[in-house]
Amino acid sequence: MVSGSSLTVIGTPGRLYGSFRIELIGHTFPGELEPPIVLHYTVRSLGNKGRGDPIIVQNTWSPTDEWGIEERCPSDKEFTYKDTVDGLEMCKINADRQEKETLSDEEKNGYNITVKSLYMKKYDKKPKRTFPFKQGFLAISTIRIGDEGMHMVVDGKHVTSFSYGSNLEPWLISKVRISGDIKLLSVIISGLPTSEVGSITDLAMLKTPQIAPQKSVDLFIGVFSTANNFRRRMAVRRTWMQYEDVRSGRVVVRFFVGLHKNGVVNEELWREAETYGDIQIVPFVDYYELIAWKSIAICIYGANVVSARYVMKTDDDAFVRVDSILSSLKKINITSGLLYGHLNNDTTPYRGTDHKWCVTTEEWEEEKYPTWANGPGYVVSHDVAKRVHEQLKRGSLKMFKLEDVAMGIWLNNMKKEGVEIQGTCDVAPDKMA
Repeated sequence: MVSGSSLTVIGTPGRLYGSFRIELIGHTFPGELEPPIVLHYTVRSLGNKGRGDPIIVQNTWSPTDEWGIEERCPSDKEFTYKDTVDGLEMCKINADRQEKETLSDEEKNGYNITVKSLYMKKYDKKPKRTFPFKQGFLAISTIRIGDEGMHMVVDGKHVTSFSYGSNLEPWLISKVRISGDIKLLSVIISGLPTSEVGSITDLAMLKTPQIAPQKSVDLFIGVFSTANNFRRRMAVRRTWMQYEDVRSGRVVVRFFVGLHKNGVVNEELWREAETYGDIQIVPFVDYYELIAWKSIAICIYGANVVSARYVMKTDDDAFVRVDSILSSLKKINITSGLLYGHLNNDTTPYRGTDHKWCVTTEEWEEEKYPTWANGPGYVVSHDVAKRVHEQLKRGSLKMFKLEDVAMGIWLNNMKKEGVEIQGTCDVAPDKMA
């Protein structure tokens, strides 16, 4: 399953116990006897051990880590705005918290016993909860796969969300198991990925052309991607990598992908690299804090392997207008000291600790960054890419976790060493990617 996939279970919880389980089972890892459970979704209509209020329990299981941390709904703990998955609350079964109104003496005296009784019933201090599953009544339950986790919708209403467990992601799922006291009417699965290779009528069209020896390369494009983003890479191969300038070899494109924590994913990535010939695997596990190393790898490949006049960095969710970029580079005609993109000249570091872009004073102590270009797409000239490699070799390249800002820092250091950085141009993002 992938983001956008869904599993719909239509059935009636039984009148005896009304408790049932929906489990999404993964395929067995090499060397392990049992497959992992990516999602264990249990509805207990009579509460724990048949006593108490009804409850939903979500969990994961794997042979190495066994049962994970259990999430219950309703929960004893109070969820905050940070306890969300894909922006949805982890538990949507809430108590009816109606405040008891304060009446004046005249209002109280004006009420008869019946009205007072109704009033007290309406504003009873004990909170009421409405459980989405009811014994003996049909329920339509849908588990939707999101980017951060899975979401359960019952009869059209969001009920729970559960974030993915470590190393247990939807692509692993190969089987559904439903058990317990439920009378099934139908099970529907939609949005499953299809085999890309099986649907390709002309695989040769999507394979990357070989780099011809001694052939002049005008532009090298390095694309940031991750091991799980196969569908994005296929979209790139079928769209802007079909530009004639790319097919002819005038422009060379490569995906730069880090390793995954799961060996099965790495095996799939290796097969993909062999099939299409357009992936450069960088020798570290993909983490956000390490992406600047991908920028360095792009510079090394673009300057030394293909010796391109210009080197570009972009992302796998961007559409690169190759013709427009080549036309613009020809028009500005600057072949050295170039940083071309949507420039930021007056940016201050984000110091808040609640975001991945947080930069501490230890990481960058100055109040402003040097001029840098937005990450979705920027270009540097051949000499800049080559000097990045040279600075790395002599140990003078400052590593910084924000890769687009890092390029600006490296260029600024080149200025301090006497290198002329000229012709920096400001271009609207829609002209590039």
